[in-house]
Amino acid sequence: MSAARRPLMAGNWKMYKTRPETRVFFEAFVPLVEGIDDRDVLVCPSHVCLETAVAATGTTVAIGAQTMHFAEHGAFTGETAPGMLVELGVTHVVLGHSERRQYFAENDADLARKVRAAFDHGLVPVLCVGESLDEREAGRTEEKIGGQADAGLADVRPDELALMAVAYEPIWAIGTGRTATPEVAQETIAALRDRVRARFGDAADELRILYGGSVKPGNIDVLMAQPDIDGVLVGGASLDPEGFARIVRFVEPA
Repeated sequence: MSAARRPLMAGNWKMYKTRPETRVFFEAFVPLVEGIDDRDVLVCPSHVCLETAVAATGTTVAIGAQTMHFAEHGAFTGETAPGMLVELGVTHVVLGHSERRQYFAENDADLARKVRAAFDHGLVPVLCVGESLDEREAGRTEEKIGGQADAGLADVRPDELALMAVAYEPIWAIGTGRTATPEVAQETIAALRDRVRARFGDAADELRILYGGSVKPGNIDVLMAQPDIDGVLVGGASLDPEGFARIVRFVEPA
């Protein structure tokens, strides 16, 4: 973790928790993370729980959406426009999660439009990239995630990199219990930063790159000790207030 980049500790609830469960979570979670002022805390509930989450957190925890459309309005049944999220008090949006790419056919071209739309509406985009186990074993990790980053950042200006985040989530480590070793995560994220640097120059040093993939209280400290890991995107472990609070309150190396 670089001292120059403020850590972002994010939880992605996926399709879990009702509105009452959301209120109960934050009643327990917010007191556990109050007073933290050297890192950003983000929780991304389902769309139906966003308003409940915003009301339950105040300014202690940022609330993000798990996806959005790039259009301001239109005949897009089931979709949510950026302005609708802003109206709710949402500040961040996760874009291109591997599950969205796999199950809902999200593609790089549309994700580039979504990243641009997020910026244009004052939202912080968190762009996800990641490779499958077959791609890693074939030696195609850097090619795959580099290509996703190139495409997703196509309409981003260098001065905007510091205002967003990219989350590296190896697909083979999401919800499987398998975690990239800290060394593998660091090596891959460093290579990703180099790819961004090739296009954006020194502005790449301002970009926060997160790790996501079976992050738990037991491995957070060693992950956050890596120089290029600027935070985490946590799935299942973010559903438990005590466990996620421990992740947020990671212990920095001496």
